Amino acid sequence: MSTVGDWSDEERSVIGGKAEIGFLDFEEEKSVYSYADNEEEPIIISAPFALVDGKPQSVFVGHTAVDIITIKNTTCEPVTLWSVHIFASNPADSFTLSLMEPPSANSNSEVCALQSFLESFTLEDRMLQPGQTLKVWLSCKTKDMGMYSSVLNFDLGDKVIERVAFLLVEDKISKSLTAKRPYSKGRRKDKFVVENVVPGFRPLGKANRKYINRLPKYQIPRDVRDLLESKQIPQVVEEGLRKGRYAVYFKTLVIMEEIQLEEDMRTYDMDSVTMRKKSNQFLSMEVPGLAERRPSLVHGDYIFAKIASGHDNNNKSYQGFIHRVEADEIFLKFDPEFHLLHRDGNLYNVHFTYNRINMRRLYQAVEAAESLGSEFLFPSASSKRRCIKTNDLVPISGSLNEEQECSIKMILGSKGAPPYLIHGPPGTGKTRTIVEAVLQLYKHHRNARVLICAPSNSAADYILERLLAQQAVEFRENEIFRLNASTRPYEDLKPELIRFCFFDDLIFKCPPFNALMHYKIVISTYMSASLLYAEDVARGHFSHVFLDEAGQASEPETMIPISHLCRRETVVVLAGDPMQLGPVVFSKNAEQFGLGKSYMERLFECDLYDSGDANYVTTLLRNYRCHPEILYLPSKLFYNGELIACRDQTTFTVSEDLIPNKEFPILFFGIQGCDEREGNNPSWFNRVEASKVVEVVKRLIAGGNIRDEDIGIITPYRQQVLKIKQTLENLDMPDIKVGSVEQFQGQEKEVIIVSTVRSTIKHNDFDRVHCLGFLSNHRRFNVAITRAISMLIIIGNPHIICKDDRWSQMLWHCVENSSYQGCTLPERLETCDNSNKGKNALPSGNVEWGQDNALPSENVGWGQDDNVEWGKDNALPSENVGRGQDDNVEWGQDNALPSENVGWGQDDNVEWGQDSSQFEIPKPVTDEAEWSDGWKN
Repeated sequence: MSTVGDWSDEERSVIGGKAEIGFLDFEEEKSVYSYADNEEEPIIISAPFALVDGKPQSVFVGHTAVDIITIKNTTCEPVTLWSVHIFASNPADSFTLSLMEPPSANSNSEVCALQSFLESFTLEDRMLQPGQTLKVWLSCKTKDMGMYSSVLNFDLGDKVIERVAFLLVEDKISKSLTAKRPYSKGRRKDKFVVENVVPGFRPLGKANRKYINRLPKYQIPRDVRDLLESKQIPQVVEEGLRKGRYAVYFKTLVIMEEIQLEEDMRTYDMDSVTMRKKSNQFLSMEVPGLAERRPSLVHGDYIFAKIASGHDNNNKSYQGFIHRVEADEIFLKFDPEFHLLHRDGNLYNVHFTYNRINMRRLYQAVEAAESLGSEFLFPSASSKRRCIKTNDLVPISGSLNEEQECSIKMILGSKGAPPYLIHGPPGTGKTRTIVEAVLQLYKHHRNARVLICAPSNSAADYILERLLAQQAVEFRENEIFRLNASTRPYEDLKPELIRFCFFDDLIFKCPPFNALMHYKIVISTYMSASLLYAEDVARGHFSHVFLDEAGQASEPETMIPISHLCRRETVVVLAGDPMQLGPVVFSKNAEQFGLGKSYMERLFECDLYDSGDANYVTTLLRNYRCHPEILYLPSKLFYNGELIACRDQTTFTVSEDLIPNKEFPILFFGIQGCDEREGNNPSWFNRVEASKVVEVVKRLIAGGNIRDEDIGIITPYRQQVLKIKQTLENLDMPDIKVGSVEQFQGQEKEVIIVSTVRSTIKHNDFDRVHCLGFLSNHRRFNVAITRAISMLIIIGNPHIICKDDRWSQMLWHCVENSSYQGCTLPERLETCDNSNKGKNALPSGNVEWGQDNALPSENVGWGQDDNVEWGKDNALPSENVGRGQDDNVEWGQDNALPSENVGWGQDDNVEWGQDSSQFEIPKPVTDEAEWSDGWKN
């Protein structure tokens, strides 16, 4: 026999056993599919299960897939094919070989024909004559969903040729989620130049009252803009925060953020779009993604429009104000000239504008903070340590634990700055502690005036509801006030809370100064607190200022209520957890240099707080939310193992049909799917994981003990959220909440299902570098796994999960408790045990936040989608923004820009009017000159 090479038959007669491959990364291995026919190669072997549009072929679960591999001898001599050997398969033994075509499942062949069919893992000793082509059938028998893979070796004497096969095994739901269009990077739009502006018509009904403290314009200095746009970092930022440079340091960071937001807003500009006449006074335009707040546009905002080139030589830019927003449609009013020239067939280029009002509030706040004493800005600089004297406490809202009672006593005994911190890890009752402190002040401290701020409308509403729910205290309507921004939809507020608000014509207002002075408790968002200063509420008017979820707000945002309203004697209380999600920051540089660090987090770097001194900080340790096993790992990794599970275990609901270990309510289901994108949307989805999530939901509900509203589904990518939502709605399960980690911050569900999405190493590495997704993002991990009360189910690729230390510990924690199901596990490697080392725990340990095995930019863009490299692909590098902003209806609702809510389309602090039914105060005369002046550049 002739062979290729010079090894003897005896040397080649031994075939090795099958190996194991735990995970083949399709994106890494697909290059092996580029087998080009090469005339110089003596043997040409085809690729099994060839890719379709660059992706693995799809086969329905339970079916057997079959493909032919051709082996062609192009030489002039016989060649010995010693063996065709399946080196390894995943799942094991799922692929087989045969020299004849396998009978189909529906074959009616005779029994003898079926019996004559043979399949194995190895075919040996075949002679290929010159020009001969040998056919080998490769079969894959599928049982479960996921990516199936196999490595085949073709042994030809002195060389072994390798072929790799991939198949994506799915069900009907997974197939229904297939991308409708292949992914392509969006074309970078030409810059829309605003010139020769023709003003539009603002919405009516915004009567103007002249505020005493107007909001300055704060135009970005040209030299600073030029420096930043040339990608240079200002020296004041590089030098870091220090005394005497507080305002200029933070104002520069805010400028960096604002320039990034301007650039991001450009990604929404549209070319060659149409408008339609509506009721003879408006033009309507569809804005794709508007319902998801991509972009976020509200009543009073404005756009610029031009006739698309080639249709008109007019180079004017027409300003159009938004008078109404309905789903994906906005109703606009331009100058009459524009309406006269309009035809429904016209094509327009549209530029969306970025409203600066929230950024101007930040500039104003950090500027005002310069007048605060060092006890607020740099507490450690104060040489005198305080000792708070406390009195006995009789709880009003019910029993309190030791730590809660201690913090309330300290707050009631405090005489002013520095701020007092309540470090509240997940589920430890920090909001309840704030509510009890406020009740004590309201009932027993006659002269107390309290301001409570939260990062979102929903969080502020929740505090009001908790206050009103206490039967031991009856609030008078003229003593408690919920301050709302005018852009908040009237119907967004629960009817039972409306009576504590101020409005006119169903538009929320800030009441006049005389009315504000009557309230003993005011509840607001951080941003809306600026309206109190605009009304000239004096520093020191509020005896106590409570800032809830303070770890989520940037320091300039936190300064809005503090710098305008606090004096040395004002008791300021910050409650939150810096180990959960931090501020939303768009600019990577601004985040890196300090804007991504909350004021609360910075205070913990001071000795006064880092030491855990009860005169400055209390850490709540008792968790009333989670099952003890769910709490175990976050307690170990982030809180020195000090959290105490206090929820009554008899109240937990566990699906025993789903959880293999009844004493361990966490299930890790391993599945190898495929990362995908579609159209020009840079967000990722994994349809096999999405289908598995739906399967788990069905099993949970079928048990009868769990309702739709008890289930929450967390996933880090916007497109995965939409795919899962779409499927659940089609199955008539719309009450199941699906969202990002940000949308679940501060919330809880009986059952949480986490879909990690990622199934490709290089994409996971990209996420790590750019701080996207929630792998390698310890705060997202912490929030995601602490939302569950009774049951936590994680669905993901264990070979990707294990690349992150914390997720790896979760994976093996499940394995050790016999609560892992699914695909083959990766090899277990030694991990870095973060427990009890002080690196993650508060308040003990001198640690640089964000430095614990994390990249310097660890916290960039919290809530961001995986999108793309910063500034590339014309994609806004965020998916789930909105925390820490003023007026979010839902926590982190759907991709809103930080300025999405307050005063869009308004100039600073304009007239809010009043409700004469609530106050016997005459309306001031509208000052039209003041109104016009407010819109000047």
